[in-house]
Amino acid sequence: MLGRGPCWQTIGAMHKTWIEAALNGPWSRGRQPGIPDTVETIVAEGIACAAAGACIIHVHAYDGGGPQTFDWQVYARIIEGIRTKVDVPVYPSIPSAGIGVGPLPEDAATRFAHLEALAKRGLLEFAVVDPGSVNFTELSAGPHTVPARTYLNPESHVRHALALAARFGLHPAYAIYEPGFTRAGAALARAMGAKTPIYRLMFSDTFAFGFPPKPYALVAHQALLQDEAPGAPWMIAGLGVDILPLISETLRRGGHIRVGLEDAPFGTTKSNRALVEAAVQLIRAQGAEPATVAEMRAALATPVHS
Repeated sequence: MLGRGPCWQTIGAMHKTWIEAALNGPWSRGRQPGIPDTVETIVAEGIACAAAGACIIHVHAYDGGGPQTFDWQVYARIIEGIRTKVDVPVYPSIPSAGIGVGPLPEDAATRFAHLEALAKRGLLEFAVVDPGSVNFTELSAGPHTVPARTYLNPESHVRHALALAARFGLHPAYAIYEPGFTRAGAALARAMGAKTPIYRLMFSDTFAFGFPPKPYALVAHQALLQDEAPGAPWMIAGLGVDILPLISETLRRGGHIRVGLEDAPFGTTKSNRALVEAAVQLIRAQGAEPATVAEMRAALATPVHS
């Protein structure tokens, strides 16, 4: 359960920074041309990013292009394909409405069935749980723009996923699109007896959720997190955004980094590996060092003292 203790990673120890690589997301190649969208390419890019310095890999599953799938067996092929070459945690996405997989399942057990199947087989260390709902309004929206979809996460679904995480000993993997997600996520993790979540602070230059990638926003996010879940690990992330300019301030404050084609500005010509390598270079320029998988796991295994 969440504790009430000191900062998870002090400034004096910030030289071990986690890098997460988010390889693809729900985007089509029309919006993000370089995404891997076959089992083979996802596996290859996961291995490459781990070799470049990533200690966590996040994937959306595709099987031969086309829309993404939530078939646990496809996810298992991806996870096992990466982990047979490199010992790195790989965690999946969850269904949401409006991204080519039909309506949101009303039943939480159905929505999270692939996570349960993977957890039963010992393939997961993290469980995706986004503790709130949000509209993906685009900043470029005009009077005739098709209305944005709503990313729905009813509290019944959040509670189900947190209970699943608690049952299998998984750390919840939060995406914090709005500040209220931090407050709700911390309260519900305590209520459901889950392990300490990892809070991914989501920024965007493309969508109107949350904050833009500016230092004041990082300060506000971290201040709230310290009030609601002191000691919890956090990282900067986002969608349709370049978060590299925030790396210096993030490291100074003891945070971690997520990069990859899921998060990058749409239409980027950079590869997942190149984005990881750029993060490594910036981390080292600040006198810090990317964490190994063993160091990340050791940090997560250290209790957050109350």
